[in-house]
Amino acid sequence: MKFLFKSLFTFFFFLLIGICSWSQIPSGYYDNVQNLSGDDLRAELHNIIKEHTIISYDNLWSAFYYTDNIGNNKVWDMYSNCDFTFTTDKCGNYANICDCYNREHTVPKSWFGGTVSPMYSDLFHLTPVDGKVNGYRSNYPYGECASGTVYGTGKLGSCTFPSYSGTVFEPEDEYKGDLARIYFYMATRYMDKVSSWDSPAFSGNNLSEWTIKLLLKWHRQDPVSQKEIDRNNIIYSDYQHNRNPFVDNPEWADMIWDSDYIPNYISSSKVYFDIYPNPTNDYLNVSFTQCIKTEYILSISDNSGRLIKSYVLKSNQENIDVSELSSGSYFIDLKTNNKSFVRQFFITK
Repeated sequence: MKFLFKSLFTFFFFLLIGICSWSQIPSGYYDNVQNLSGDDLRAELHNIIKEHTIISYDNLWSAFYYTDNIGNNKVWDMYSNCDFTFTTDKCGNYANICDCYNREHTVPKSWFGGTVSPMYSDLFHLTPVDGKVNGYRSNYPYGECASGTVYGTGKLGSCTFPSYSGTVFEPEDEYKGDLARIYFYMATRYMDKVSSWDSPAFSGNNLSEWTIKLLLKWHRQDPVSQKEIDRNNIIYSDYQHNRNPFVDNPEWADMIWDSDYIPNYISSSKVYFDIYPNPTNDYLNVSFTQCIKTEYILSISDNSGRLIKSYVLKSNQENIDVSELSSGSYFIDLKTNNKSFVRQFFITK
C-alpha cells in the first residue's frame, strides 16, 4: 500500500468497519459465507473462487498493462523503483537491475511443480517486477531479515522472524500487505492442491505456522490499497472472473488464520470493527465499508477510562483529529443499538 504522507513521529489508524461493497463485489457473490469462520470459511471461499477462466502465460504481458499500470504506460513494480515502460522494457535478457521487467510468480512456480495449470498463469499471484531482482529473489519465501543484501527495494538474507531461519526475501514495507493477501488467496484458491507443494511457506493444505504469523502481521500493518482494489476488479471483470476475497473483506484473514481472534459484530447487519495502525498523520481515518443504516457512536478514552472524545458517525468516510493525544494507550468504544465493542490502540510520538 502506498501512503501519500509518511512521518516517523506519528501514527495513523485505519478503522475498518463492515462487510459490504468496498470494491465492486457482485451481488450475492459471498452469500454462502455468512456466519462461517476458521477452516469452514476458507473452504466455502475456496468453493466460490476455485472456478475461473485460465489465461495463457503469454497473455500476462498484455494483462499487466491493465492490472499494474502506475500511469503513463509505466510498470508498477513492487521489487524496484525502476522506470519501466510496458512492452518496450519487458525481458528479454538482463544483466543489471533496471534492465527490464519480468513475470514474477510471487508463489514460486518450483513450489507447485513448474508449468502446472492453473497456478502457472494465475494472474492474482503474477506481477511485473524487475528481472534481475526477480532472479535474486529466486524461490526463497518472503520473510523479514534484520540485515541482508539490498536488491532493488527488497533485501535478501537470513530470516529473523521467529520460527524460521532460512534465507528469505523481504519486500518493501508498502507492499507487504499486498503480498500477504496474495498468499491468503493462493492458500484458499488452491487449498485442495497445496499439500503437494514443496515450500517452507506451506504445510499440509495450509500456510505454515510461521508464515501465517508473518503474513497476518503484514496484513494488519499494511491495509488494502486502492491499487489492490482496482487490480481485483480488473482481474474479475476482464480476465479470470474470480476474486481475491481478502481484498474484498480483509477481516476474513483474521477469522481464518488467527486462532485467538474473536470477531466483533453489531446487530444483524454484521458490522466489523477493527483497528490497523500505520505511520502517517495525526488522525483516525474511519472508513465504513458498508452503507450506513444506523447511527454509530465512537468514543475515545484513555487507559484510566477517562472519556476524551465522542463522535456520531454518519458518513462512509470520516477523519477524526487526534493530534492532541500524547503517546500512550487508548481505547475506542463503538456503540450502536445498545451494543458496545471496545478495542485498544496505541500512539507513539
